[in-house]
Amino acid sequence: MSSGHLGADQRAQAVVALGGGHGLHASLSALRHLVDDLTVDELTAVVTVADNGGSSGRLRGEFGVLPPGDLRMALAALCGDDEWGATWARVLQHRFAGDGEMRGHVVGNLLIVGLWELLGDHVDALDWVGRLLGAKGRVLPMAMTPMDITAEVRGLRPDRPDRLTSVHGQVEVATTGGVITSIALVPPDPEVSPAVVDAIAQADWVVLGPGSWFTSVLPHLLVPRLREALVTTAARLVVVLNLEEQAGETGGFGPADHLAVLAEHAPDLGIDVVVADRRSVADGLGELEDTVAALGARLVVDDVAAGDGAPRHDPVKLAAAYARIFEASDC
Repeated sequence: MSSGHLGADQRAQAVVALGGGHGLHASLSALRHLVDDLTVDELTAVVTVADNGGSSGRLRGEFGVLPPGDLRMALAALCGDDEWGATWARVLQHRFAGDGEMRGHVVGNLLIVGLWELLGDHVDALDWVGRLLGAKGRVLPMAMTPMDITAEVRGLRPDRPDRLTSVHGQVEVATTGGVITSIALVPPDPEVSPAVVDAIAQADWVVLGPGSWFTSVLPHLLVPRLREALVTTAARLVVVLNLEEQAGETGGFGPADHLAVLAEHAPDLGIDVVVADRRSVADGLGELEDTVAALGARLVVDDVAAGDGAPRHDPVKLAAAYARIFEASDC
């Protein structure tokens, strides 16, 4: 982590982080530390809105709203470490037990949907939730309408292993037993909030990943207005690689494979820095170095994984890696 004191030739950075679910939660938890130590002064999360399962899927189906779950997790990650922030983070993430109709619903999901109904504006309501929580940044949806993810998957038919099968829905894509070859969004050109476009245009850094590669990370690159903003921004793009393959989505993928898929879906996207965990790259380091070099990016191999061996990023270690990248004069 940085010392919290910027040099005379440095200034605090504006950062936009894109993703969803646990991956974005980890990235935002790290970036929140940099807001505290003044390395980052503006932090915006742009969150995937394609979930069709669990509490989010039920609320989406009943009320026709954006699925709130990934937005809720992003807000919880931005809560401070003081008593107020820690308490509200727990409240936001609390899931009801019992055997009735409320079983499985999450308090934060209900709060967000309730404010959407009252205020009639997705962005304004999320800003109000952020104020209530004392969030250290802003949370915005990737699109203003609920999205569905479709995928072309190979290997689902044993009798015809090379045949492509269309799979529909985020949960279905994330748990497929085949090999995903491509994804698409429905609708293909959704409305994007001007606040998202403005945040990307004004950012110094954009962070993409980690997270479920096909259902949380890549969807941002398939929204035309969002992709245009990412391609044309002067911000530098950091891609954070996952620590391991994910059953269903990226079975058999190494670090270089994740980057190759990203490049296939968005060949016009400029990547400046790729962050990989030292232990995770292991024998695949050479291939990863070649892939990163072919993309014209700089590879940062660092210790960013949890020390207990679990396949998750450590927020403090990841924050330190981000700080070194943001403050480096040769980036």
